[in-house]
Amino acid sequence: MPVPMELSRIIISEINDQQVIYLKEIDGTRTFPILIGIFEATSIDRRVKRFRPPRPLTHDLLVNTVEMLRGEFQDVVINELRDHTYFAKLRIRHDGELVEIDARPSDAIAVAVTCDPALPIYVAEEVLEDVLGGGQVDE
Repeated sequence: MPVPMELSRIIISEINDQQVIYLKEIDGTRTFPILIGIFEATSIDRRVKRFRPPRPLTHDLLVNTVEMLRGEFQDVVINELRDHTYFAKLRIRHDGELVEIDARPSDAIAVAVTCDPALPIYVAEEVLEDVLGGGQVDE
C-alpha cells in the first residue's frame, strides 16, 4: 500500500549539477532524498514559494493541457526503484478511467505542486524499504 508523503525540503546548489528534494512520511518519521536537476528543483521551489510566472512554464503547460482536455489530476505515486533510479506515475482521471503516465519523480512532483490544490504524493512501501536499507539513488 502506498505511503502518503509530503515535500519537506528543497536544496538548491549552484555549484552542483544535482539538487536534492526530501519527502517525509505524513503519519510517520521516514524521509528520503531524491536527486534531481536544477530546472525541476527551481520549478518546485518557485511553486512552493507561490511564485507565478507571467507566462506558462513547462509544468504549467502540462497541467493546463490535461485540464483543458477534461482530465482530473488524482495523485503522484513513486512506485519503483530500479538500478538506483526512481520511477513514478502521474495518475489522471479521464472519462471515468484512471490513466497512469510514466514520469520522472521530479516532474511528477513539480506537477503536483503546480496543481491547485497540490496533489497528494505517495511512495510505495517497497521503495521506502529499499531506500532506508540501501544507498543513494538518482531520479
